[in-house]
Amino acid sequence: MTAPFALAEADADLSDRLVQAAREAVGLPAGTRIVAAMSGGVDSTVTAALLAKAGYDVVGVTLQLYDHGAAIQKKGACCAGQDIHDARTAADAIGIPHYVLDYESRFKQQVIEDFADSYLRGETPIPCIRCNQTVKFRDLLDVARDLGAEAMATGHYVRREVGPNGPELHRAHDPARDQSYFLFATTPEQLAFLRFPLGGLPKPLVRAAAAELALSVADKPDSQDICFVPEGRYTTLIDRLRPHGAEAGDIVHLDGRVLGRHEGVTRYTIGQRRGLNVAVGDPLFVVRIDADKRQVVVGPREALLTTALTLKETNWLGEGASIEAAEGRPVLVRVRSTREPVPGRIALVDGKAGVAFDVAEEGVAPGQACVLYAPEAPSRVLGGGFIERTVRNAD
Repeated sequence: MTAPFALAEADADLSDRLVQAAREAVGLPAGTRIVAAMSGGVDSTVTAALLAKAGYDVVGVTLQLYDHGAAIQKKGACCAGQDIHDARTAADAIGIPHYVLDYESRFKQQVIEDFADSYLRGETPIPCIRCNQTVKFRDLLDVARDLGAEAMATGHYVRREVGPNGPELHRAHDPARDQSYFLFATTPEQLAFLRFPLGGLPKPLVRAAAAELALSVADKPDSQDICFVPEGRYTTLIDRLRPHGAEAGDIVHLDGRVLGRHEGVTRYTIGQRRGLNVAVGDPLFVVRIDADKRQVVVGPREALLTTALTLKETNWLGEGASIEAAEGRPVLVRVRSTREPVPGRIALVDGKAGVAFDVAEEGVAPGQACVLYAPEAPSRVLGGGFIERTVRNAD
């Protein structure tokens, strides 16, 4: 395992030592062709630059994911018009070939449409995971192979470690930058082809390397919010794509009382407290969304406690054939990207693959990811799935 770099190492030969770290992360001989996925941000640009300086035959590829006209006006968005320009400029400065691929139609179908449908079902989706799962780590990997590459490198903060049974996915050394939650759907076959040179680095060191390498994006802000949602107002997009999601319905208490009306289930998420516009004396939270009945069900905070859940679209990176075969295995369970994993075990819940918590977890929402880590090696990702159904104290 490569040791993490310390911030004090930001000296004159920083890029040389980071180049060596990149070689170790890639584990392939110099001259090997590697496709670098370049979003136009500092992380992917430094990745491409380090690999080129390490002597690899680097080909930069950038995806056009949605319309330039709207996207170019949105600061901090991934793969917007300005980002494509920045990626092309960086590739020229690094001295590598660069291609822009028009993936707008497949991104709309596989990510944006799925995002809208998920909200319509009363779920809370994570489009970044869906994008990695489909457009980037499936479709783009096929392009990389067609270009004769033996690996594809990205600027994600996650580590690929070779274990006794092959490549393993691990959390980044810098917990503040770790993106393993968003990459749980990476399959063993994809992991064999992917490389993550920045997984052992803190972000300030990456920016220092960008400055030393004279990359124009060294001070560029990080991406914020969902890239295709203008100004962070996701309801504007959903109302346009799925206008019937804004149909009014009842806000109902767990005890059956109708407390008020809402303007569409797509405007609510599990655990929400603000904006309910109902009052019964005690604080109320959204505990369930019944999209078929157009009901938003509310209750006290303790009603958010979840004891178990079922999973769909599971992916397994641990030992054994599947997550079902690992029934009973202790795991660390992460149900939100901003939360640390908590103890639980893999279980069959109503005959489906799922998780049982050692201590009830609050505010678990269908549509979110449930990512599993190994208690004996807490950085290692064992897999996970999307939360399909929850078993709550209120049920």
